Amino acid sequence: MEQQHLQRDQPPGVPPLALTGERTLPDVPEENYWFRRHLAVYEWIAERVRGLRVADLACGEGYGADVLARTAADVVGVDANPEAHEHARLRYRRPNLRFERGLVEEFDGRPDAIVFLQTIEHIHDPAKLLDRLARVAPLAFITTPNRLTLAPPGAEKSENPWHVREYSLGEYRELLEPYFSRIEILGVVHARKLRLHDLALRAGWDRAHPALGITKPFYSRFVPAIASSDFRLTVRGDLDRALDFLAVCSA
Repeated sequence: MEQQHLQRDQPPGVPPLALTGERTLPDVPEENYWFRRHLAVYEWIAERVRGLRVADLACGEGYGADVLARTAADVVGVDANPEAHEHARLRYRRPNLRFERGLVEEFDGRPDAIVFLQTIEHIHDPAKLLDRLARVAPLAFITTPNRLTLAPPGAEKSENPWHVREYSLGEYRELLEPYFSRIEILGVVHARKLRLHDLALRAGWDRAHPALGITKPFYSRFVPAIASSDFRLTVRGDLDRALDFLAVCSA
């Protein structure tokens, strides 16, 4: 039976969430790479929504809405999952932050900006949803994983069962263009120690650590030590090799 990972060290009265693969979570050491990869984008966006009214749609556990609320005037985090909603409501408390339970397809607020991260690949009718988002806010930050670096070579999608469709850079731009007048796409890439790890892999590290018998000891320390600063967002280079795409969209 596969071991279920639960969040560690939650505040009193806050029920920990289980890692299912549908959403990333903080406070799960084994998940830290993915959490920090998403957190880096939230931190980048937070610097660009200072003083704005923001809706974080499909906010999941709530950590991202909390990051946005550090700079935004007002933040509402919206998620349909009852366990995630209750956890977020109990854990993250700021005067300018609230959480609502609801489907993103039914969101009818009028914020200055919408944040919609790592979810469009879960949506069965993305065109209908994007049309709605473009009508309710003048600015949207929308991310999705890059199919070319997430899925095996030549595959239509990765093995993630929660993903309906994954996109290449060209496919992603084609998906967004009918609904927004201006689109800038940035790529999320490795930096700092993750960049060094990439270089080590190219030099044969994947052959060395099993031969030395240090795979588990090394990665049990390396993964929890990853920080959001080990990722960066860029418009330069070959974005087809990016990990994720961040589209900054103006209606």
